[in-house]
Amino acid sequence: MNIVMVASECAPFFKTGGLADVVASLPKALTKKDHHLKVFIPKHRCLPSEIASKLEFITSFTVHVKWREQYCGLFKYEAEGVTYYFIDNQYYFDRLQMYGEMDDAERYTYFTHAFFKALDVLEVDPDFIHCHDWPTALIPLYTKAGVVNTKAKTVFTIHNLKYQGIFPLSVFDELLHLDRIHLGGLEYEGAINFMKAALIHADWVTTVSPSYAQEIMDPYFGEGLEAFLHARNTSLTGIVNGIDEDVYNPATDLYVSVPYKKHFARKKENKRIMQQEFDLTVSKEIPMFVLISRLVEEKGLPLLVHILDELLTTESVQVVIMGTGETRFEEHFQEIANRYPNSCRFMNVFQEGLARRLYASSDFFLMPSRFEPCGLSQLIALRYESVPIVRETGGLKDTIVPYNEYTGEGNGFSFTNYNADDFLNTIRYAIHLYHQPRHWNQILKNVYKSKLNWEHSAAQYENIYMKLLNPTNKEDPYVIDSRSTEPNSKREAHLVIR
Repeated sequence: MNIVMVASECAPFFKTGGLADVVASLPKALTKKDHHLKVFIPKHRCLPSEIASKLEFITSFTVHVKWREQYCGLFKYEAEGVTYYFIDNQYYFDRLQMYGEMDDAERYTYFTHAFFKALDVLEVDPDFIHCHDWPTALIPLYTKAGVVNTKAKTVFTIHNLKYQGIFPLSVFDELLHLDRIHLGGLEYEGAINFMKAALIHADWVTTVSPSYAQEIMDPYFGEGLEAFLHARNTSLTGIVNGIDEDVYNPATDLYVSVPYKKHFARKKENKRIMQQEFDLTVSKEIPMFVLISRLVEEKGLPLLVHILDELLTTESVQVVIMGTGETRFEEHFQEIANRYPNSCRFMNVFQEGLARRLYASSDFFLMPSRFEPCGLSQLIALRYESVPIVRETGGLKDTIVPYNEYTGEGNGFSFTNYNADDFLNTIRYAIHLYHQPRHWNQILKNVYKSKLNWEHSAAQYENIYMKLLNPTNKEDPYVIDSRSTEPNSKREAHLVIR
């Protein structure tokens, strides 16, 4: 199949989160199944110079955003069987931030228009256009509205429903090449909502874990869009992300001080080196807990704030935290690290190399998330043979099986309620088993057997493509009426049964 993926970020070119890792890995996995993959992404300022120097200039053309005429340069880069096309416009993408600018609606509307123009220029006729998150959410709408000439089916993947691309209503007339009959497919609660447009118009919607797919149909997790997700639950699928096991490999990772594979003694050497470097108490027997995260509330950090003093006071442990984010968390973790210099460190940065070394040095990896669509950190932790301690939500629930000391099953530890006491009790139980060689060895054996790569997940995406390419019925079983312009902003999605 000819598959085109469209996204706002992709590793190793630029990355703010797990989206970039998925867009990097999934096309490679599908290429191994003999599909033809092209990836379209903006040419952001943060593109590494060593990659920028290798880009091949293809052509340039003009892109219209309503009355505005904008330049577009098209560059190509090929790697591991995947062709990457970079949409170049310095006015829109030569910015310090990929998101959070005042003109984000215009920037990513331009990206949408440039993408379709690039397909024409390249004479690419894909079977599928696979879109990722709100910056690409106009693409299914434009396809269904007949604004562009393509027969491609569209798949839209939600990586985090919290970020929807919400903008003033004026965006519709100022930027979008649509008749007002389509306003109802974009408007929600008095604003333009890019995510809603994709949920209504995409041929299939996926998200990044089965549990999250169920959760987002509930008002607590649905971020206001649960009605639209409910409306199409027969074409909503949760597929757990994988990781690239060639990229994340402690046996070959150049950042890791002592390479290892399924070797606890060599892993302990990495911990000893890290303890010396951070001036922590040097002991292979003290369990090291690591948290690497954006420092925001949704990652469950209030729970860690609540228990950290007690944990460091009552248990013989070491805690290392790395990340940037909200000031309240940065200040608290720094203050705790100052008070416990022998057992706690806080690095107010994110550095990929240091993160890899922390995975390799840690005995346990903490992820007490309030919600987590999928999460890649727990998968990376498993790959580096660190035992995750997670809250049972979203992809964490789908990938981490709590250890059962009676059956010997489980690759980590988990707690259900979003509660600090439950989090602390789970950590204490993990420490208890860490000091029991029979149980600890069994946990590590289970960690070693965890399936982390993209093979199974890529097959699930392939099944969705095949289902769309060869539907059981000649017509879709339903379409969603997106044309209503009734003023009631609280209306739900309406199904029109054929």
